[in-house]
Amino acid sequence: MESPSPVPAWVRAEPLRLLGFAARAAHPGGGFAWLDDTGRPVLDRPVETWITCRMTHVFALAQLQGAPAEGQVAHGVEALTGLLRDPDHGGWYASTTLSEKRAYEHAFVVLAASSAAAAGAEGAEELLAEALDVVERRFWEPGPGLVADVWDRGWTHLEDYRGANANMHTVEAFLAAADVTGDRVWARRALSIVDHLVHGEARAHGWLLPEHYDPGWRVRLEFNRAEPAHPFRPFGATIGHLFEWARLAVHLKRALGGDAPDWLVPDAAALFETATRTGWAVDGRPGFVYTTDFAGTPVVRTRLHWVVAEAIAAAWTLHQETGEPAYLERFQEWCAHAEACFADRERGSWHHELDPENRPAATVWAGKPDIYHAYQATLLPALPPAASFAGALAPRSWTPAPPG
Repeated sequence: MESPSPVPAWVRAEPLRLLGFAARAAHPGGGFAWLDDTGRPVLDRPVETWITCRMTHVFALAQLQGAPAEGQVAHGVEALTGLLRDPDHGGWYASTTLSEKRAYEHAFVVLAASSAAAAGAEGAEELLAEALDVVERRFWEPGPGLVADVWDRGWTHLEDYRGANANMHTVEAFLAAADVTGDRVWARRALSIVDHLVHGEARAHGWLLPEHYDPGWRVRLEFNRAEPAHPFRPFGATIGHLFEWARLAVHLKRALGGDAPDWLVPDAAALFETATRTGWAVDGRPGFVYTTDFAGTPVVRTRLHWVVAEAIAAAWTLHQETGEPAYLERFQEWCAHAEACFADRERGSWHHELDPENRPAATVWAGKPDIYHAYQATLLPALPPAASFAGALAPRSWTPAPPG
């Protein structure tokens, strides 16, 4: 008799339900729109590059699974080679109304192009080559082995700030690029980032990773104390990012194979344990707080959907890597929490924000902008171990493009 699946049935069905919610995401002017609570495009908002990239990535993964998403992938690639690309100075605008160049968005361009290339989208390989070249020339800082954060449009002024968030998504992007191009330089670059920020800074701060730094990569522990709920640069340690780094560290181990340092999985486990201890149900209610200070005390107690999504993904990844039942227990516990509190069966997708009493709220985010975090978290248990989602889903007949 076949043993029951450790993955809840609703999780196995969720990627398809999420794709249904996002079916109207294409903006008629190009790219993908921010979605409201019902999945309707918010057309009076600018088209944002990170949203367009994340949805292009999701639709490429869907296409790799056999869904009829070729049109959405082509729509995304078209926007990234036209509407959102700067034809004069190179690189990609932050949005159709914001011309600065951010490492965060450029990481997502690499990710979207990698997944689109794996799916065979026309023009995606050329887009990926261009995106990697821009990241290499404009953002990569060889000294510290990390990426800078924000330039002006003309690449003449670099912001006096360095951040862990953009570097984390660059790790994700580099792992996908390594899978798709076959060039291991991108996995080695990812290791450089993880070594500095996880094995260095997170370990030195009790695994509560500081997010903010000056141009010399000195920690700025007080940054944004007056704006603790900032959606991209909040004060303190970000619980969801600890889980995300943990998952990426394990994926990096898979990318490096025999060249992987022996600290990657123990560091991932330490991040996971710290995020669980300081973030989960610490205020008497189920759910993860958004941020803590560096003593582990909650600062912003709002529950965000992407945090539980990354917790689910990290728990599954560590269970898959180690076989330890405690990770599977956490995975199942947090899946149950996501189903009970976040999955919106009436209007679709997941509530993107809940208050500390687990009621829908909108203080950090309005609407349900995209499905990237929930889609990846619920897709992951159906995939074989791999360094990236695109690598796990690429057909067996598919081979990476030659380096260069």
